[in-house]
Amino acid sequence: MALLACAALPAMGARAAESAPAVPDTLQQRIASCTACHGARGEGTPESGFFPRLAGKPAGYLARQLLDFQQGLRKYAPMEYTVRGLSPAYLREIAEYFAAQQVPYARSPMPRVSDAVLRRGEELVTKGDPARKVPACAACHGSQLTGVQPDIPGLVGLPYDYLSSQLGSWRTKTRATVAPDCMAEVAGRLDASDITAVAAWLAGQEPPADVHAQPAGSVNPPLACGVLGVRESAR
Repeated sequence: MALLACAALPAMGARAAESAPAVPDTLQQRIASCTACHGARGEGTPESGFFPRLAGKPAGYLARQLLDFQQGLRKYAPMEYTVRGLSPAYLREIAEYFAAQQVPYARSPMPRVSDAVLRRGEELVTKGDPARKVPACAACHGSQLTGVQPDIPGLVGLPYDYLSSQLGSWRTKTRATVAPDCMAEVAGRLDASDITAVAAWLAGQEPPADVHAQPAGSVNPPLACGVLGVRESAR
């Protein structure tokens, strides 16, 4: 009887495989691991504080981040695992899908900070701190802070927890990108209270009427950000 049961196992396995539902080869299926955390259309989950909006961000920026996770420059185990075996063309397809999404912004919870902290945040975002060679965020991310094509992300609409954690990661060198890594340079000149101020002020801003990233060439960044070669390496 045992021999008969063992002999029947391969046939049973074959029948089970035949009856298993086929996984559809669609973009929606391929991005399922992304949408589980970032929302069906990349709108983010502001209530969580940590899963940022992907929708509408420049495709070049999104592709670079996926490559950074794949190459170990950015550290977050679930993302590193998700993108580990994906081809550059596949990563670019994902980036272009989310870049094309246009969905409403949702406000995220705000921390309790003083008016003085918010004033400091506004000063750093809009004017920078020349004495410490800290450029204004708006100098690179656009006058409306909605990003600049093709590689610079928007900052409006991001949760406080996410903003502060990412600035802290650059400051402690646990987040990086290809050289020249301007954000690591800028964040290294900020102290912890500056990061709190910047993140709090940004998180409290209403998105402008036009949330699209500004056209390429519309800003002249004071630093050369680490986005060179993204379009070639992400193909």
